[in-house]
Amino acid sequence: MFKLSDMSYKNQRILIILLFSLVPIVLLFTFAYLPVIKMFQYSFTSWNGLSKTMEYVGFDNYKTIFTKPEYFAVFKVSLYYFFATFVQMALALYFATILSFNVRMKNLFKGILFFPTLLNGVAIGFIFLFFFKPDGTLDTILQMIGLESLQQKWLLNPKLINISLAGASLWRYMGMNFIIFLGAISSIGKDIYEASDIDGANRWHQFKHIILPSIRRILQLNLILAVSGAIGVFEIPYVMTGGSNGSGTFVIQTVDLAFKYSKLGLASAMAVVLLGIVLIVTILQRVLIKEEA
Repeated sequence: MFKLSDMSYKNQRILIILLFSLVPIVLLFTFAYLPVIKMFQYSFTSWNGLSKTMEYVGFDNYKTIFTKPEYFAVFKVSLYYFFATFVQMALALYFATILSFNVRMKNLFKGILFFPTLLNGVAIGFIFLFFFKPDGTLDTILQMIGLESLQQKWLLNPKLINISLAGASLWRYMGMNFIIFLGAISSIGKDIYEASDIDGANRWHQFKHIILPSIRRILQLNLILAVSGAIGVFEIPYVMTGGSNGSGTFVIQTVDLAFKYSKLGLASAMAVVLLGIVLIVTILQRVLIKEEA
């Protein structure tokens, strides 16, 4: 009969590591890799998600995506979130830099800026739904300060709806970037600042020549994550508008095709295209970062 004590200490360690790794590996394969494999399989069929049979259609789903403008035109909406990403990163870096120095009540401001990150995306969607609705919070504030002329139907005007939704997304994700930047800036040694003070450097010089070079890698990583997130926006526009009035994103369209119109094959192909775009953007950013380095 096999006994664990008969094995050498080295082999026992290897066996224990393998046994402890088996469960997370099985879970990872079951809930991550297997669905991706099945997604690729479904993308070559016209399956409706309910029938037992799947008709193989080859690359027809991919041809539909790239030849019919209504499927790919929604990427224009992602541009609003893309530009909001840079505003979000700039604001997060600005506040992180200020609060890394001695400022009154800086812990309070840290909590205020980080608070939106603790909220669920669905809850934030409902908060901003009330914020932007006619005679809601934003219109009330504008009326209180005498700017009634700026009141708009923020979520009904096609020219403003995506700007409003991008603003809500900016408010939600800025706190996380702020905390990451703040942690990176806080790790810079105080002796470097003291030496720059002796040399007569002001805050701008410290930011430009000390802070930015020190957090460059963190800044690049956050930018990759933020741009990838801008392409795959879903929660906030789906909760607030359901993708109506020109606010539909690529992910919302994919979900609607799969579960509203029972076109799971076409939706899977769109998910594969989105995955490819995110991978290409990430690889390009990494290549550009290496070239700059």
